[in-house]
Amino acid sequence: MPLFRLVPDNTRIQFMRGRLAGLITSAVLSIASVVLFFHPGLNYGVDFKGGIMIELKTQGPADFDALRRSIETQNVGPVQLQQFGAPDEVLIRLQRQQGGVDAQQVGVEKVKTDLAQAFPGSEIRRVEAVGATVSDELFTQGITALGLALAAMLIYIWFRFEWEFGVGAVVTLILDVTKTIGFFAITQLQFDLVSIAAILTIMGYSINDKVVVYDRMRENLRKYKSMPLRQLIDQSINETLNRTLGVSTATFLSALPLALIASQDLREFAIVMLFGIVVSTTSSIFIAAPILLYLGEGRLRKSALAPASPVAG
Repeated sequence: MPLFRLVPDNTRIQFMRGRLAGLITSAVLSIASVVLFFHPGLNYGVDFKGGIMIELKTQGPADFDALRRSIETQNVGPVQLQQFGAPDEVLIRLQRQQGGVDAQQVGVEKVKTDLAQAFPGSEIRRVEAVGATVSDELFTQGITALGLALAAMLIYIWFRFEWEFGVGAVVTLILDVTKTIGFFAITQLQFDLVSIAAILTIMGYSINDKVVVYDRMRENLRKYKSMPLRQLIDQSINETLNRTLGVSTATFLSALPLALIASQDLREFAIVMLFGIVVSTTSSIFIAAPILLYLGEGRLRKSALAPASPVAG
């Protein structure tokens, strides 16, 4: 027996009593996320917007005013400075320079030369320069990756389960993704290729959690031939509750240190993952299960009760 359980064994929580509240809350949050996507919009990173990003380590705490004044003398447009990690670590963002790839490289060299002269001893750790054509291609490829992943998961669920399960899983997955986009809009975390990777990871985690719960529901459909679907769904969720919460808690605690002490890219990835773990876990119970109840009432129970076809001969 395990030394510790997050919830007691043999819980009998009637989750489906809150099915309407769960679906309405999810719909409102997803609609709000779509609105936030358009206004104020996402904080696109260099990958998708184009521009220049320079990671700088200074000698001693960074003087942001002096850095801004020095870089602005190079006529590279507005300068955005952000501290991340230690006080001597600065992230410098510049808008996309007029022209093609060569113009971006010229801008990078001008800033690097200026920093070396004005702040001797400083260290440039990373430089990213992306032009308009490349940023557009990266954005298109990133969105295509999300679409293909969603389609692949739909096909997988459709072949593994009845169509009611497939629709419930994919609709829930879309709602999870829209909420994650809303989270990006509210927090103004950078939306770049790392963000696409985070969303794809959340999608995989979310669909895996729903497959586990759905598997138990399908087993119980065969096991309890006369149990009402609502009661069967509640029982299935309770039977998998310890597994669901245990895996979610372990994953959450694994990502938490990265969100607290990692470098900027990893930290933002981990922050999004923490949000996605919470959303994916709750959506399996309060969204995917109610959708299955509404779609499967009468259909799944009817098929479970249907007599086997007689064997010819």
